[in-house]
Amino acid sequence: MGILINKNTKVIVQGITGREGSVRTKYMKEYGTKVIGGTSPGKAGELVHEVPVFNTVKEIVREQGEIDFSVIFVPGKILKTAVYEAVDAGVKNIIPCVEGTPIHDIMEMIAYANSKGSRLLGPGSIGIITPGEAVVGWLGGNKEWANRFFQKGSIGVFSRSGGQSGTIPWLLREGGFGVSTVIHTGTEPVLGTSMADLLPLFEADPETKGVAVYAEIGGTQEEECAEVIAAGQFTKPFVVYVAGAWAPAGMRFSHASNIVERGRGSAKSKMEAITKAGGFVAETPTDIPIILKEKIKE
Repeated sequence: MGILINKNTKVIVQGITGREGSVRTKYMKEYGTKVIGGTSPGKAGELVHEVPVFNTVKEIVREQGEIDFSVIFVPGKILKTAVYEAVDAGVKNIIPCVEGTPIHDIMEMIAYANSKGSRLLGPGSIGIITPGEAVVGWLGGNKEWANRFFQKGSIGVFSRSGGQSGTIPWLLREGGFGVSTVIHTGTEPVLGTSMADLLPLFEADPETKGVAVYAEIGGTQEEECAEVIAAGQFTKPFVVYVAGAWAPAGMRFSHASNIVERGRGSAKSKMEAITKAGGFVAETPTDIPIILKEKIKE
């Protein structure tokens, strides 16, 4: 099953006629995603890879019914307008594949989406994939690479790193595991959906037997995951590799938005919190499948 997306998920693309929107629409359709429409003001009636173009999201809703997911490809400076449009149309999940959005806009978008019952993934996410079902965004790049790197299986994966969102599934595949759903949570300093928000979803998915995470120093998301585990809201094996554990104090490493805050966010604090909560820390990424084999009880 996986979480959030499957072959029946109804997806739209805001900014579908732009270069990125068009290329990513082609990939999503080739993979099997149910792309039902896209928006580009003033270009209604056109087709992009056989996907109909509308002026607004509400026009798509009127013709196609409720929308499960919108993926957005517009410049960061106008992202807020696109997100508000999707929220006002009742879109359940919104994933802006956009970086460079003003921080105050991000905070306003998140608050607005939350107030209306929509989930915002990102901004700055490259997407989400449930192997053999659907991809929203451009995680995987193309159908050939997606099929090579993402094998259907029982391990949920998430990371702030777009590149490592592909590497960890590959290592799992080499270690004898497939993945249920892989999510790139996004690179911006403030995110609409945190890693901790995703854990209860993986807990509820009967096909997910464990979760693997590529973490980095800075930020507190992994420590928040530890709080979810300690509270009993996630009971499956949770394995994390923390990149940059070797870095001396004060050294900049990983995404610029990752900041060590008041003793939280360091490699040491992340690993200690996860271990104390009952999770597991891998010394190297290749140790992740080894630990999972030991901890997952079939």
